Amino acid sequence: MSLFTKILGDPNEREVKKLQGAVEAINSLEPEFERFSDAQLKEKTKDLKSHLKKDESLDNILPEAFALVREASKRTLGQRHFDAQLMGGIALHQGKIAEMRTGEGKTLSATLPVYLNALSGKSVHVVTVNDYLAKRDMVWMGQIYDALGLSAGCIMHDSAYVYDADYKNEKTDEERDTTGSFEIQEDYLRPCTRKEAYAADITYGTNNEFGFDYLRDNLAHSLEERAQRGYNFAIVDEVDSILIDEARTPLIISAPDEDSTNLYKTFSGIVPQLSEGPDYNVDEKMKTVSITEEGITKLEKILGIENIYD
Repeated sequence: MSLFTKILGDPNEREVKKLQGAVEAINSLEPEFERFSDAQLKEKTKDLKSHLKKDESLDNILPEAFALVREASKRTLGQRHFDAQLMGGIALHQGKIAEMRTGEGKTLSATLPVYLNALSGKSVHVVTVNDYLAKRDMVWMGQIYDALGLSAGCIMHDSAYVYDADYKNEKTDEERDTTGSFEIQEDYLRPCTRKEAYAADITYGTNNEFGFDYLRDNLAHSLEERAQRGYNFAIVDEVDSILIDEARTPLIISAPDEDSTNLYKTFSGIVPQLSEGPDYNVDEKMKTVSITEEGITKLEKILGIENIYD
């Protein structure tokens, strides 16, 4: 393979070079955005949303959106996106897999395409491998989204929350760790319904919770009962684990059939009117019973219907 690489070049390096121009455009905006007030950061979000309403593409506003997220991160977390993280964010926005080593800041990288795609007003989902990470990342990165005027929520197995900077218990802002390794308190996590968490601009959760909520929505009797609001853009953390390892475990949801009890009562009264031979056959070896054409006709007459299969 090293011979082919020497002749054809490293495909990964070619991809990185393609991203270099966008990174330079983002970096050129940093001095301007540093002069923005906190209120102007939120105003810029509204400005970018108005550009999208005029049918401008996400790619056209990518440099400004990424530069805005970087500035908000510097002010809230004290962390500045490096060029490698900007490249990772662009790759994720393009629907590609971005591999980053431990400690290179993939959680921070994800905020870039998450913010950009949330500007459309459609749902953005961040899929994590467990409830702890969903909760942690929403509280941790929620500071950035809140500073930019966007809302964030997370769904758990038996609860749901939205990020609320004013919702506090024991800890204060100064005590909050910004490294992402803190013990999660209930500060900044305001309890809400699952529908409210999905209504947020950005929703964190595990693949199982997103999957089961999808199944539950398909069992809903009305649109008002549905929690999710459509599927626009999603980032999958630990993509190999979720799309390969976890993919072998099917998501199954079941509910009791409300008509079963009545049907059993109906047919238990009809069966004694049938006779073995003309109406049904018994296979003792296979332990099965099969109804005949004559039996079907008799059943339809008893039930007063034209076609029992309908």
